[in-house]
Amino acid sequence: MNTTIEKEIFDIIGDNHQMTSSETPLRPDAFDRTDSEKMDVIEHHFEIIMNELGLDLNDDSLKGTPHRVAKMFVQEIFSGLNPANKPKVSVFDNSYHYDKMLVEANISFNSTCEHHFLPIVGKAHVGYVSSGKVIGLSKLNRIVDYYARRPQVQERMVMQIFNELKTVLETDNVMIVMEAEHLCVSSRGIKDESSFTSTLQYGGVFNQKEFRDDFYKLIQRS
Repeated sequence: MNTTIEKEIFDIIGDNHQMTSSETPLRPDAFDRTDSEKMDVIEHHFEIIMNELGLDLNDDSLKGTPHRVAKMFVQEIFSGLNPANKPKVSVFDNSYHYDKMLVEANISFNSTCEHHFLPIVGKAHVGYVSSGKVIGLSKLNRIVDYYARRPQVQERMVMQIFNELKTVLETDNVMIVMEAEHLCVSSRGIKDESSFTSTLQYGGVFNQKEFRDDFYKLIQRS
């Protein structure tokens, strides 16, 4: 059992949206169980939670909820935890020698705050300058979606997407901006419904202000 002091520390970490690592914290045995086995366990425990809340699971509207939640957790909103679900990304030689900035703006994403398990909903803006490799536009969306579909901290998410694109494109010339509403801020705690959180990560040519300014101009137009 956690002590009162430990719980207070945990609350401080959660309310300040702190992260402990740029990598998603996973146990070594995280994927020893099959998805089906995980869903059975989650279904059982979520039924306990619903019972503790006083809900009547004999009601037709509720009796299937533990199964639906388990399926949603494993196969949908947290599917990005499993490396087996990582999108297959093909890159191509930049045969047409396009050497200017490419920007994919307003990529919608849905993630989940790892501190309260409430939604993070927002947009990502991704840009890069090719150093010889290019990527299909839809793959940018898929990479954002993959890293969003796990319990997250927004600072970590932008770093993970940035590092993935640097590796895939074999260049540091990448810039990511993410803007999101956190329901753990808008629906609990301070209950501020108007604020949103912005994070960014960049490298290579984007260390130069003129490149960042051009990037911002392009995403503002969109």
